[in-house]
Amino acid sequence: MAKKRKKLLTALKIVVSALLIYFIFTKINLEDVFSTIKKTNLLFFFIALFFFVISKVIAVFRLNLYFHQLNVLLSHKSNLQLYLLGMFYNLFLPGGIGGDAYKGYVIQKKYKVGTKKVVSVLVLDRLSGLLLLFIFACLLTFKIEHEIFIKFKFLILAVLFLSILVFWFLNKKFFKNTLPIFWKSFGYSALVQLAQLISVFFILKALNIEENTIAYLFIFLISSIVSVLPLTIGGIGSREITFLYGALWLGLDKSTSISISMLFFIITAIVSLCGIFYHFKKPELITEAGHQ
Repeated sequence: MAKKRKKLLTALKIVVSALLIYFIFTKINLEDVFSTIKKTNLLFFFIALFFFVISKVIAVFRLNLYFHQLNVLLSHKSNLQLYLLGMFYNLFLPGGIGGDAYKGYVIQKKYKVGTKKVVSVLVLDRLSGLLLLFIFACLLTFKIEHEIFIKFKFLILAVLFLSILVFWFLNKKFFKNTLPIFWKSFGYSALVQLAQLISVFFILKALNIEENTIAYLFIFLISSIVSVLPLTIGGIGSREITFLYGALWLGLDKSTSISISMLFFIITAIVSLCGIFYHFKKPELITEAGHQ
């Protein structure tokens, strides 16, 4: 029964992704999008790819920080391999086990620290990333000349600080084991999102976009938040629809906005595909001390 429900949910996600992509392509000129992408400056594209990889490496350090608090002394190399495999599962094998679920399963199987604890740090790792996406998005609003952002700038600032306070309280209340590393993990999350912002900045450079840079970066952050919602396969469709309506809302070019989203997806797919190696040869979980 559970397998049937999982298959149905996966099929539903695929349908939602397909419908969103179809809807997007009815709202834009597809030829304009491909024409824009064809002019991509490959040097800037590979710099964007480099910073995306950097963001994932930092994310691996952040996740291992949480694991170490559970006395799961996983080496960074093993964690990186596991992380890549998780990315591959999330994007290319949507009908199979999810990336986070697989990580949780193998960690619990080897270290026996308790399923609840493993799941909690995986959730916390995601929440930490979402918090910094939200914070950076709030900060960028102060550089965007839009009446809503100007009118509510003090409220945005208050919500920004409140979000940090609420997240700290949640850590203290429900994740006491990780409270000692709250600010360190916060710093890692800030570096992860900063590296991804730099990656998108170079995507803009690759597409020769010189105007409204901050606005496009803001839309990217919002799309990253939306893509985390389990509504589509690997965020496909949800990120693009956010870019489309974000462009309409902020008065930006729709085709250019979708082009940015598509290049970011290509970069994500390239890095995620590297995890296929560990699908056929599963990572060995080795501790920092070197004992398997």
